Amino acid sequence: MIKYMQKTVQAALQQKSRTFAEYMLDLLFPPQCAVCKRNGQLLCPSCLAAMPHLLPPYCSHCGSPQGTASSCPFCHFHPLRLNGLRAACTYEEPLRSCIHALKYMNQPRLAEPLGQLLAHSYTTSQLAGEIIHPVPLHPARQRERGYNQSYLLARACARLLALPLVDTGIVRARSTPAQVGLNTYQRQQNVSGAFVCTASARTSIAGRSIILIDDVCTTGATLEACAAPLFAAGARAVWGLVLARPI
Repeated sequence: MIKYMQKTVQAALQQKSRTFAEYMLDLLFPPQCAVCKRNGQLLCPSCLAAMPHLLPPYCSHCGSPQGTASSCPFCHFHPLRLNGLRAACTYEEPLRSCIHALKYMNQPRLAEPLGQLLAHSYTTSQLAGEIIHPVPLHPARQRERGYNQSYLLARACARLLALPLVDTGIVRARSTPAQVGLNTYQRQQNVSGAFVCTASARTSIAGRSIILIDDVCTTGATLEACAAPLFAAGARAVWGLVLARPI
């Protein structure tokens, strides 16, 4: 308990230090909207509202815009073990460029406004999670990038929803090639067994409803691979919530 409190205090102090540093940088170098380039915010309200929100009809289970509650080709051929999957938007501009900037152009602060999209989707989808958990990166990939974009998105979303954030339930134990260009079966094989439970998983996960957060979902293979060890650790339910998915 003492160690946990020490870690919590340390994290809070680090967050305050980052917030102050960001405030000073904003004074010296006013941020620009990632979309319209106007000064003032990293993603202005107008551009945030213009994101391509995913609206019904879509499959009530996997959230695919190509399916409906009664007929979904994806669920027919590739049924998910997840309790359900929801996406905030379709993977189109201007969101596509924002996600690219977040992941590959060293723009981690974009996770804050983009987290609003996740929180909004959570609320409108009437999800009922007890814990927010990001899809983990392999340590080597995280060192290369400097941060895990899914963790940053999950942190912003959890704060807005006033839900606890847990990022220690599962870890990525095996580095995998990028999923781009792979078909559904290849994606499933690529990430199969890549995620494992941690020693603390049962106490933090068992009996809980988990919301897995990621940036983009194409087939759901990565979320499924994450859900497997969570279910094995006793999770009551596992839902996927992502920023975007292709039409």
